[in-house]
Amino acid sequence: MTLTLPRRLAATALLLCAALPALAKERTAAQLPIAVQMYTLRNIPTLEDRLKLVHDAGITAVETVGMQDTTAPQLKALLDKYGIVVTSSHVQLDDLRKDLTSVVAFNKAVGNHVLVVPYLGDAQRPKDAAGWTALGKELGQLANTLKAQGMTLAYHNHDFEFARFGDKTGLDLLLDGAGPALKSELDLAWVARSGNDPVVYLDKLKGRLFAVHAKDNAPKGQAADEGGFAAVGHGVLDWKAILPAADRDGVKWYIIEHDQPRDPAAAVKAGAAYLVEHLPADVKR
Repeated sequence: MTLTLPRRLAATALLLCAALPALAKERTAAQLPIAVQMYTLRNIPTLEDRLKLVHDAGITAVETVGMQDTTAPQLKALLDKYGIVVTSSHVQLDDLRKDLTSVVAFNKAVGNHVLVVPYLGDAQRPKDAAGWTALGKELGQLANTLKAQGMTLAYHNHDFEFARFGDKTGLDLLLDGAGPALKSELDLAWVARSGNDPVVYLDKLKGRLFAVHAKDNAPKGQAADEGGFAAVGHGVLDWKAILPAADRDGVKWYIIEHDQPRDPAAAVKAGAAYLVEHLPADVKR
């Protein structure tokens, strides 16, 4: 029997519809802006083992921690061996203050152009609104200095930045004081632990978000040996609301992190699989 044109078109449409689920599953982590924060893998014996783990999980980007206890040529050689790029690097504030030139040189040598202030020790944390504003101004100046060298500076939060001073949080004051040159790397699990809604903060920082740390909180009272954290999509955060918000608000990278993983490889693979399946269809690397 010969199909008429309308019937042939209808048959083709049916075949395409049937193929769509299979096509959707063909997305891979390597095609998406998914990376791994190397702090997650710190207990893996060697740097090469850590990068091989990332490679074996199908991920081709990492966020480094400082200089990874190696030289730039050695790190670059391992990155190239496993086909991995550096999205960004966590660099302690004291190192940025003391030897910015060396930090920039190392990171440019491994192909990285984004530095992130990862954590403030107790002595570095401002105690009042004026202190948060002053720290913001300092980071804003650093960000502008780095911008002139082709680099970007971002700030990574925990929960203590959400202490309130009137109608502002410490993070609000810091970012306001810094100005637009300083970007945000929003740690979603810590936002939730502070009692705030990650979606609200994503929307609040629209256009200023370099990346998010994609990690989850376990249900209350669970995973005590893992600091109460969970692999992405296996905890209590509302990813069905978070991921579309992150997309519309300009997030460039989804960086998988787990602060205390019992099994680092499993946490990375589970997080990558969840993001590949649930990131909005228009998200591309």
